[in-house]
Amino acid sequence: MLYHHFLLLYRNFKRFKSTFFINLIGLSSGMACTLLIYLWIQDELNFDKFHENDGQLYQVMCNSENSEGIVTNEATPGILAKALQDEMPEVEHAVAAIAPAWYSESTLSVNDNNVKGTLLYAEKDFFSIFSYPLIQGNKNRVLEDKNSIVISEKLALKLFQTTDNVIGKTVDWQHDKQYIVSGIFADIPSNSSSQFDVILPFELFLADNPHLKEWTSVDPYTYLLLKKDVNIGQFESKISIFIKNKYKDSEITLSIRPYSQGYLYGKYENGVQTGGRIEYVKLFSIIAIFILVIACTNFMNLSTAKASRRIKEVGIQKAIGASRKILIRQYLGESLATTLVSLFIALVIVQLLLPQFNTITGKHLILDFSKDLLLSIAAITIFTALVSGSYPAFYLSGFNPATVLKGKVNASLGELWARKGLVVFQFALSVVFIVSVLVVYRQIEFVQNKNIGYSKDNALSFDMAGKVENILANTGTFLSEIKNLPGIVSASSMDNSIIGQFGSTDDISWEGKSPSDRIGFGNVGFNYDMIETLGMGLIAGRSFSRNVSTDSAEIIFNETAIRQMGLEDPIGKTVKMWGSERTVVGIVKDFHFESLHANVKPFAIRLEPLNTYKIVAKLKAGTEHETITQLQKLYQKYNPGFVFDYKFLDDNYQSQYIAEARIGVLSRYFAALAILISCLGLFALAAFTAERRSKEIGIRKVLGSSVVNIIVLLSGDFTKIVFAAIIIALPISYLIVRQWLDSFAFKVDLEWWYFIGTGILVLLITWLTVGSQAIRAARINPVHSLKDE
Repeated sequence: MLYHHFLLLYRNFKRFKSTFFINLIGLSSGMACTLLIYLWIQDELNFDKFHENDGQLYQVMCNSENSEGIVTNEATPGILAKALQDEMPEVEHAVAAIAPAWYSESTLSVNDNNVKGTLLYAEKDFFSIFSYPLIQGNKNRVLEDKNSIVISEKLALKLFQTTDNVIGKTVDWQHDKQYIVSGIFADIPSNSSSQFDVILPFELFLADNPHLKEWTSVDPYTYLLLKKDVNIGQFESKISIFIKNKYKDSEITLSIRPYSQGYLYGKYENGVQTGGRIEYVKLFSIIAIFILVIACTNFMNLSTAKASRRIKEVGIQKAIGASRKILIRQYLGESLATTLVSLFIALVIVQLLLPQFNTITGKHLILDFSKDLLLSIAAITIFTALVSGSYPAFYLSGFNPATVLKGKVNASLGELWARKGLVVFQFALSVVFIVSVLVVYRQIEFVQNKNIGYSKDNALSFDMAGKVENILANTGTFLSEIKNLPGIVSASSMDNSIIGQFGSTDDISWEGKSPSDRIGFGNVGFNYDMIETLGMGLIAGRSFSRNVSTDSAEIIFNETAIRQMGLEDPIGKTVKMWGSERTVVGIVKDFHFESLHANVKPFAIRLEPLNTYKIVAKLKAGTEHETITQLQKLYQKYNPGFVFDYKFLDDNYQSQYIAEARIGVLSRYFAALAILISCLGLFALAAFTAERRSKEIGIRKVLGSSVVNIIVLLSGDFTKIVFAAIIIALPISYLIVRQWLDSFAFKVDLEWWYFIGTGILVLLITWLTVGSQAIRAARINPVHSLKDE
């Protein structure tokens, strides 16, 4: 019996080659897409979950109120971790850690070998909380000594060309201080949200920043390992007022979140966790399911389309004793066989596309065929086989043998509506995909081209390196030499970045300020000429001037700051910042120092010529290569032994929209795939309809209908189906793209042509797809279609 089934399977595949290959294309494409999305989703869901104590690992969050409501961030007082460790019995371990902006990338040296590494300061229990395996060293002692340094396996190989016998060796840090290697940790997994190469004792950071020992200052992150069976609700109630008990005037409350939730659920609104990257995980899960269902739908349509050529086979089988159960098993077997072949092709496609997919998504996904992956592949395969084969199996096996052999099989109204409904579903989804791709593309283009209030074109930034005192002493002279380079338009310096890494404070007061006002100000320290270098527009007052000796005690605000402060005629008025009085000398036009997801917030610009280290140089267009080479030589003169590492401001700006850009690229691929598979489905329905109406077409041709009349007749039916899909999809696509655009404070308008143009495009694709089948059906000799087989 089994041999007989395989023989029938082979004969049917051989008999219906075109149907078989169309099914292969649809199913293998759908399964490959589903597998790629599955790998991506699994990687996202497993971020930060590799830590052994994941269920007990938490991060402390700070909540404070300002004019916009409750703001939640990760920065905490530098002494919070130790206090929680000492005073909270629920805490097994607590550590503070920070990746400082000043030395985010440090230069480490062994002899003349200079290597850059990402720096993290952490307290001694760091390796007791987090599962970063140590290749060498004792996890309880590697960070005890202030002179110790812990490095990654990759960094050890770069510095020493080995990981053996490295403990106890000396490493120069920033050509300024020497530390003794106390441990080497294994390279951090790619699915870790925290990436670093070097760890120094946190006490060193506190020693350089003593203000963080006060409860009023926040900067480091605090991580907790709670004891087992701790009641999280009760612990949150206790910790919420912890800082107020230390500093009664504090308005900060504390909360905790599971550490591994930070990656996917990092978005807060008014103090409430509202999502984050998890939204993209949900979105791609739905896309994967829809694309797989579209592919399965095609299999159903193609199988039922060829049913009219198999009904006599079914009738004969049933007449000689084949039960419906046997026939169902046969057709499900055909479906499973096609699915297995499709799976093999899909796995080959995935393996070939993974490098490109990793480039697009910024991941390091691999097909490792682990137990979980194999189970998931098996589930996808069984789901695909059952869904795609169930309807044909029950449909074909249900024919009455007497009716079949007499050639009186007619499709029921419900059956025809179901099949047409599946095609409506396919094309409705395709319309949604196309509209989404178009809107995402337009929004990304808008983000890239919007005037953000300063000039980021042909401007690069880099940090001065070396000892702090040398940096601050040499910056002025260094800038003078930069300005003399022929390819430099202008240059200046600042104490931080104006894109994402700026400072923040609410410690600004002014005449008439209400005690209840808590306005958060972004702030940055500029050197002379920075406003001009960045091309910021002044709407009142002046920029900082070397000819005015008191400018170090002056300040410039943006328009939003002046508006929210309620100052009238602000030029010349005095404000107090961090306890010191400053005079307002200018107002700059609003500029975007955060991504376009957020509205422009108040911003303060201080003059700090003796406390700036980040150089910004504006280059002449067309001279970038030569000028960067000259800058590198000059940099080595002032920063010997350090690597010249620069970034263009435009790249920094675009980095804020990496997730959106990747979504845009993936959406284009998904939309193309959905259109391809949907067209295969339409082809299947066209073939089915042409076959069912072959006698009608023959009669019409005998009675005088032309080929054009027949084409219009068949195409008209499909046009109605696809038009219905467009009508259904357009309002749905509007709601989806509107919700996505609402995450941006600044966005494109939803033009009518996005939707009408998509509808016309889908109709054109429909006519092209159906046209080939309609022409083929219209050109068949009516003699062949009218004769009884």
